[in-house]
Amino acid sequence: EVKLVESGGGLVQPGGSLRLSCAASGFTFSNYALSWVRQAPGKGLEWVSGINNGGGIAIYADSVRGRFTISRDNAKNTLYLQMNSLKPEDTAVYYCAKYLTNWPQGGYDYWGQGTQVTVSS
Repeated sequence: EVKLVESGGGLVQPGGSLRLSCAASGFTFSNYALSWVRQAPGKGLEWVSGINNGGGIAIYADSVRGRFTISRDNAKNTLYLQMNSLKPEDTAVYYCAKYLTNWPQGGYDYWGQGTQVTVSS
């Protein structure tokens, strides 16, 4: 059974930092690209970042480029999102998602349950 379990969310002040983690199981982690997707209150899903299976290729939405860093540890079957200089508009539920292939584009076949990030003073 494929599982993606996010953690690390919470309440942080504007300008602060958080690191999200996504622990994966039930598939060969190093074979697949992964992504972070978020959903702000009352809004649709927004793709945030993707990373290829080996970790050497990372791509970002314009809204987070330069502030967020995606990474993965294939030995630990874990995906990360380091979020710096957080803004109130980053408030959302953050999901990790598994791509269908080793490249960070196209569709997903599995999602985590999400972790809430709230940026507020």
